[in-house]
Amino acid sequence: MNSDRKLKICHVITRMIVGGAQENTLFSVLGHRERGHEVTLVTGPSPGREGELLRFAGAQGFELLEFPELVREIAPWKDWCACRRLKRFFRERGFDVVHTHSSKAGIVGRVAAWEAHVPVVVHTVHGQAFHPYQSGWKNALYRGAERFAARRCHRIFAVAQAMIDQCVAAGIAPREQYRVIYSGMEMEHFLQAVPEPELRAELGIPEGAPVVATLARLFPQKGYEYVLPAAFQVLRAFPEVHFLLIGDGPMHEELHRKIAAVHLEDRFHFAGLIAPDQVPRYLALCDLLWHLSLHEGLPRSVVQALASGKPAIGFRLDGTPEVVLDGQTGYCVAPEDVNAVAERSLTLLRDPEFAACLGKNGRELVRERFDRRRMCDELEREYLELAAAAEDRKSC
Repeated sequence: MNSDRKLKICHVITRMIVGGAQENTLFSVLGHRERGHEVTLVTGPSPGREGELLRFAGAQGFELLEFPELVREIAPWKDWCACRRLKRFFRERGFDVVHTHSSKAGIVGRVAAWEAHVPVVVHTVHGQAFHPYQSGWKNALYRGAERFAARRCHRIFAVAQAMIDQCVAAGIAPREQYRVIYSGMEMEHFLQAVPEPELRAELGIPEGAPVVATLARLFPQKGYEYVLPAAFQVLRAFPEVHFLLIGDGPMHEELHRKIAAVHLEDRFHFAGLIAPDQVPRYLALCDLLWHLSLHEGLPRSVVQALASGKPAIGFRLDGTPEVVLDGQTGYCVAPEDVNAVAERSLTLLRDPEFAACLGKNGRELVRERFDRRRMCDELEREYLELAAAAEDRKSC
């Protein structure tokens, strides 16, 4: 393997909203550009209240292309057009590596890259397209599409071991085709963050009040249907607590209405959509993070909270137990168990020293494992090994 070789790499994703898969993709692009590789990012449109990540980050010197046909929802005509356009684009540009992200771009992009005879075709599973909280016909459709696409790539990366186990159990691809590469982040920003009294005052959170935070799009998939009932239950037992909701999305008005209906507006603080580099400042204000999604790869917000020294509570599914070690870095509870969320939260809120101990454990767990430089190093090593193997096949 020639570690000095410079590659032409193309990343493909359906949208670059403010989200975990998108930040992972952006850090991969930036990291490999820093190492001297030629990197292109192809994305679809990024409309909606979730925000455009690249508006915050800027293009920062890499080639960025938007293909309107590349959309997240199932759209057979657009999907066919996107596959055709990508195939032509890959052939014209002669990439060494095409790396797709998330399910839809992964299916369309891998098929296009394979048919264009790209030497190295890889994919990252950030979260499953199929899961228990979805209709049977959709799960069957996605499983079939994922099996089809898996046969048209050389390696599949996953952000959690749980993703690999689920894929293998569903017959998507053999275990040896997979590798775990944890999602990279700017860990120093979280490790060094300290609470800012001015930001706390700006948000209207009283000095000394305990704070429970959520960090996720205001979207049904992210578990807000459990956040409010659990919060109301906590407030009945511990009325001094305040809740900080970081993010924006289509549930914004609905959440405001439900909170107003029980006259608790003064206990909930909506930070709205903030730039990714501002997240450490907001997490530094909290004492505990909730992540109550029923469908997640490995919750990026939990890693960021742990890096900030804050314990977390999440549901025991997907990759969450890989970072929320029950009783060590927070608590993992049964999915949809609002009572358990409230009870475990009260345990930590009433014992700040114990909560701080769990937060310290969490910081040590994630400090190096989720550093963006480590992620980029591991991806680069995989790319180069696969590129060398492709050259060997070609010479035979």
